[in-house]
Amino acid sequence: MVKKNLHIFVPILCLGLILIGCPKKTVVKEEPSIKKESEQTREMKPKEEQGAKELEKSLVAKKEPGIEGEVLESKLLKDIHFDFDKYNIRRGDAEILKENAALLKKNPKITIQIEGHCDERGTVEYNLALGERRANNTKKYLASFGVSAARISTISFGKEKPLDPGHNEEAWARNRRAHIVVLSK
Repeated sequence: MVKKNLHIFVPILCLGLILIGCPKKTVVKEEPSIKKESEQTREMKPKEEQGAKELEKSLVAKKEPGIEGEVLESKLLKDIHFDFDKYNIRRGDAEILKENAALLKKNPKITIQIEGHCDERGTVEYNLALGERRANNTKKYLASFGVSAARISTISFGKEKPLDPGHNEEAWARNRRAHIVVLSK
């Protein structure tokens, strides 16, 4: 009796396993919106690469070497300016830093140095400390936009390297700045 039941039970078990073990294949269709996004990403890549090449093409060696080797200038990286005896980032300068950050994010291999500068008023020591605060605050601001702080070094020149040698408010305003340079590797 066990053999008779076994002959019936085994084929039913095999049939059950075959039916369970072979599920239907499901076909997933790609959503049109996803396809459009990937096409847009491919179209944007050349523009991003163009932005990266644009910064590289704009680099010009500075007249004097930096502490860590050759320093390069770019007109694409814009200076920001500060009010007298201040190191906070002004509203208009925040927009400039946002643009600089976007450019730096497109060029992740580039390392920069932020130079803090002051006008001629005040002692050498005071202006070196103020220039350092300006450079460090600029670094923090760029980092807040996603630029890696490891790519940014700072230095203070205080009042030692004025952009404008004049002795009036207009010249002093131009000299109170944070200047960004590119460090060569």
